[in-house]
Amino acid sequence: MILGRICTRGCLFCNSEKGKPEPPDSFEPERIARVVKELFLKYVVITSPARDDLSDGGAGHFTKTVEEIKKINPDSLIEVLVPDFQGNIESIKNVVSSEIAVFSHNMETVKKFYGSVRKADYRCSLKVIETAKNINPEIITKSGLMLGLGETIEEVFETLKDLKNAGCDIVTFGQYLQPSKKALPVVEYIKPTVFSMMAEKALQFGFKAVLSSPLVRSSTLAYDIYLAAKEGADGKL
Repeated sequence: MILGRICTRGCLFCNSEKGKPEPPDSFEPERIARVVKELFLKYVVITSPARDDLSDGGAGHFTKTVEEIKKINPDSLIEVLVPDFQGNIESIKNVVSSEIAVFSHNMETVKKFYGSVRKADYRCSLKVIETAKNINPEIITKSGLMLGLGETIEEVFETLKDLKNAGCDIVTFGQYLQPSKKALPVVEYIKPTVFSMMAEKALQFGFKAVLSSPLVRSSTLAYDIYLAAKEGADGKL
């Protein structure tokens, strides 16, 4: 995670602290690059909290981090899991134009929970994926959903359709687990059979790869699901 641990949004499912973040650490990209080298990482997932206090939402820091990693780890593959940058097209363009393998932005939940549970705009989040795909049709795009917040299966299907229409290639499903007492309680524990059904449905909608089970998070088996999407494998992990 880059750009600190303080978020400017405060979504009700998240355990990140909400408040006024510190300015970006200009030495952070170089330090991360050195860690990637020291750990011999072949696949790296870079993410951050929402940084609405920055004019570009933190996009420049993402780009610099990718640049520093590739400078001394040219064979490492990089996935970025970005906030919505408040829909800033230039910010999305800057990140997409860096040397990344996967551009990811999580929808997190269904449309009815946007603005309340998720402090964001549903159409803006979809537009992030769509804009990335339009800028570079060859890039792998990815998103994730949590289940168990009180959504219906039909609402999940609707979000899947919207994601596919936006150009999303990979989708992940996982069970929402309450990270702290201040976060929303779990409404429902989803059965494994439902997760399997969601995966099958996503493949039917045309997603290139799907990962779906209770303990899945967006970075789970990230390299494997990237390969599945890139190489046209079975699609379901």
